[in-house]
Amino acid sequence: MKLTHRQKIFAPGQAVRRLLLSTVLVAVGTAGTSLTATAADDKIKYDFYGFVQLDAIYDFNRMNPSWKDSLRPSQIPVNCPGDAGCGTDGETIFSVRQTRFGVTAAIPTDVGELKTKLEFELYGVGSDEGKTTPRLRHAYGEIGAFLAGQTWSTFMDIDVFPNTIEYWGPPSMIFWRNIQLRWSPLRGEKNSVALALESPSSALDDGKLSGISPDLNLTGKTKYPDFTAHWRTNGDWGHAQVAGILRQVSYENTASADGEPSGSEAGYGINLSGSLKLGKKGALKAQLAYGKAIASYFNDGGIDLAPSGSGDAETLAILGWLLFYDHSWSDKFTSSIGWAMTDQDNSDGQNDDAFAGNQYGAVNLLYYPVKAIMLGVELQYGQFEQKDGKTADDTRMQFTSKYMF
Repeated sequence: MKLTHRQKIFAPGQAVRRLLLSTVLVAVGTAGTSLTATAADDKIKYDFYGFVQLDAIYDFNRMNPSWKDSLRPSQIPVNCPGDAGCGTDGETIFSVRQTRFGVTAAIPTDVGELKTKLEFELYGVGSDEGKTTPRLRHAYGEIGAFLAGQTWSTFMDIDVFPNTIEYWGPPSMIFWRNIQLRWSPLRGEKNSVALALESPSSALDDGKLSGISPDLNLTGKTKYPDFTAHWRTNGDWGHAQVAGILRQVSYENTASADGEPSGSEAGYGINLSGSLKLGKKGALKAQLAYGKAIASYFNDGGIDLAPSGSGDAETLAILGWLLFYDHSWSDKFTSSIGWAMTDQDNSDGQNDDAFAGNQYGAVNLLYYPVKAIMLGVELQYGQFEQKDGKTADDTRMQFTSKYMF
């Protein structure tokens, strides 16, 4: 049995349903533009934004049906075709799940401007896996140097995400929208520093223990928050960022009254990332991340904690890198090309089908006929590898129409 972290699915209440309805109404009435509204009494500034996106995909191979709208390597079935229930290769997929909508607000206060953001998309996960349902992306407030809520992890660098149209993106990228308390003591135009306490999670694999002791029900335990920090510098040449994380990953047996067997291990990691401008039309984006028990922060990582050959808990090392090149051919045409790879050490106590690594590549041509419309075509490739060396790959062609408001 494998337990991995999952983001919570947002269940809209009455107030939020009204907000979503107003967002849709505003979007329909102002298609192609961004609306900024100012309340006359308190001078609160609102901005409604988003886009409607259609992805038309031809899958040359097979994908887990619940994940067919994206190329997530760990969801490529290893024994398909061949096993019963897999189906045959080749499938056409239409999806609007990347569609996004959100609202920001700027509120003047006696201690400075309060900035808030609430943003959703339609890509359901968790209990809504495979469904076109609202999924919370961002929900936070920020005033001065302090931020509270859910947004990009302080350990990640969103600016190295390539200009691609496939939803999931490079699996080796540190990519996690996490709930956190962040303090940014330095926020200059050139240099910035941020520190945060983030919501903990544990990607736990009980491996062979489930067969040896079927009465065990090992689950991840999150006793202490994760500590993350980064330093970033910007220039005319691009940017560079160094980020680190310290965390504790724990487990307990919920089948016993005292929780035993239980335990905890330390996890740590470093993430080096940045971009380099090449002339006026190109930019190179790169990331190199390594650590132990940090798979939870990877876009499509592996396992944080697994049993060793003797049955003790063992943190697993993981390495991930990506290298992409974005190029502007003109004001209306752009392209992106690159490769990404993840490699995880496995323990002797894991089963043969445990996650061991993945690869991912993409190349595209995007066309912007007008400011609010993007049309694109992209060739994608992904590969998944298990502990026993078995691999499965998938090749896809995606056509996208994106209408921004």
